[in-house]
Amino acid sequence: MSPELERFKQALRNHAEQKSNVTALWGDNRKLNYANLYAEVMQRQQCLRDEQVKVVALALDNGVDAMLWDLAVLFEGLTCVTLPPFFNPAQRKHCLEQSQAERVIAEPSMHDELQAAGYRKSGEFWHRTFSNPSPMPEGTAKLTFTSGTTGTPKGVCLSADSILRVTRELDLASKPTHPRHHLALLPLAILLENIGCYAALFAGATLSLPSEKTLGIRGASGVDVPSLLGCLASRSPQSLILVPQLLLVLVSTAEQKAFDPQGLRFVAVGGARVCEDLLHRAQRVGIPVFEGYGLSECASVVCLNRPQTQRPGSVGQPLPHVEIRLADDGEVLIKGGSLLGYLGEAPHTAEWWPSGDLGEFDADGFLYLKGRKKHQFVTSFGRNVNPDWVEAELTQRGPVAQAFVYGEAMPGNHALLWPHRPDCPDEQLAAAVAQANEALPDYARIHHWTRLDQPFTPGNGLLTANGRPRRDAIVERYRAQLAGSVFSEEIVP
Repeated sequence: MSPELERFKQALRNHAEQKSNVTALWGDNRKLNYANLYAEVMQRQQCLRDEQVKVVALALDNGVDAMLWDLAVLFEGLTCVTLPPFFNPAQRKHCLEQSQAERVIAEPSMHDELQAAGYRKSGEFWHRTFSNPSPMPEGTAKLTFTSGTTGTPKGVCLSADSILRVTRELDLASKPTHPRHHLALLPLAILLENIGCYAALFAGATLSLPSEKTLGIRGASGVDVPSLLGCLASRSPQSLILVPQLLLVLVSTAEQKAFDPQGLRFVAVGGARVCEDLLHRAQRVGIPVFEGYGLSECASVVCLNRPQTQRPGSVGQPLPHVEIRLADDGEVLIKGGSLLGYLGEAPHTAEWWPSGDLGEFDADGFLYLKGRKKHQFVTSFGRNVNPDWVEAELTQRGPVAQAFVYGEAMPGNHALLWPHRPDCPDEQLAAAVAQANEALPDYARIHHWTRLDQPFTPGNGLLTANGRPRRDAIVERYRAQLAGSVFSEEIVP
């Protein structure tokens, strides 16, 4: 067992002995104290040992069972594959095939989907046998999939040591505020939330794991605000991890006196760029928000604003376990905590990881991000989207000749459309968008669209000579239209 894994297991063992009656896990209809948590994890470890497999996939909603199985897989030294609920069936099948997951623990609603993917149900597990050699590097504890920048999710292989080192750093970062109750708003399949939950357990705090239905979270970008506020009011958590769009919901409802943030002590926000004005609004209503920065390839968080050490607009200073420097072109390079490799590719051996993000440091070592090096954008819900993928879906739908998709730090993606025929009615464009959306997972779908008054051409500076869109020029030209759908300030609980 690795040193960090042994340390984490020992912490839970100590909590089981010294805090035996403290609530460890709180699901929709079930609570477990630390003594029962430790005992149940040990029992599930034995179940996994009896199966004699190496790779286990979890396709579970947030809840007590999801966390218990996650811990059992971790402590048994197996590879845990986490399947986000916002992936579509084709993406989930891809993840299972590529990872060669021999056992799956899933929600009952996935019965038909798993059968179609070649799995059979027996007891707790869905079974499937694979004959090919494992595509994963040795020592992979967690296989987390990116949200599919080109439609096909990419597997990031991480060791237990790299994940649990970040866990300890998050615990240390929040310690000055002493949060004793963390509520998971994001799916456990999101690495940032997964590690945040580990940090809560490492600290001996209570971890609330309400289901998506209880929370009012629908897919990657839907929020039923009354359900969310009701859950927060009934649970009274002291720490949360948010993506920017969820922070906006809480800030807006707090401004309307519909949400009382008084009990919150530590709220981390990440996953996408956060508007500095939103951070100031959060502070004014009493939400103790700390922006951070991370990426799956570096086991999530690498920078974080912390109590007494924060600067709004920055993503904070690097955590102690990493080094960060800037390349000549301003790209953020990270050393420490890197992935073992991508699934099915050669192991990662380079010393520094190129993040793909551009940044700059101030004199005190706070990092400020300046945008992405490539075209990929990140929505305000923290989902990565490659616009080429979505644009291809749109332009292959009959009436759409040209499409430009943008969603950087926005809750919904906006498409600029030019039809093949000038007399094409708007209804046909709307139908083409709806048809494209059916083929896309919800985080990549088009939520707003604008009909262009002229096509992109080299002559107007919006197209290169070889027919590729000049993205920066298009964003600048149509900034007013795109900004109109950044977010609604009128969020009514």
